[in-house]
Amino acid sequence: MEIILKKDVDNLGFADDLVSVKNGYGRNFLIPQGFAVLATPSAKKVLAENLKQRAYKEQKVVDEAKQLAEKVKEVDLKITSKTGAGDKLFGSITAADLKDALAKHEVDIDKKYITILGGNIKRLGQYEAKLRFHRDVIVDFTFEVVGEN
Repeated sequence: MEIILKKDVDNLGFADDLVSVKNGYGRNFLIPQGFAVLATPSAKKVLAENLKQRAYKEQKVVDEAKQLAEKVKEVDLKITSKTGAGDKLFGSITAADLKDALAKHEVDIDKKYITILGGNIKRLGQYEAKLRFHRDVIVDFTFEVVGEN
């Protein structure tokens, strides 16, 4: 079954993508939840026209996202946290903590667009995260978690 996504769906696609899914997933979940519409020939024509009109506006947004991505690559981020015995942290470092630390370096990104590889961080060390500034601009970002002295 071919559908057109209205919203971004994790592990499936972004808004205005034409994707193929199993019938039950599309009919029982995506369409009733408002995440997608059925890809009829008329809906495909409307989608093509909308994408054509939006292409110029989109280019400006992509350029801004690339500039922000270049700015992030220059940031050497160290997040300090309280530690217990050894290298274990009290609590954990989450995407929200990484968002706040990046905001101090004048990089504004929503926490839902930050994916820390391996989930929440519970130990000291160097870690990687994926920052999505735009559907076409995804940056691998390396940061370090250090203990308070």
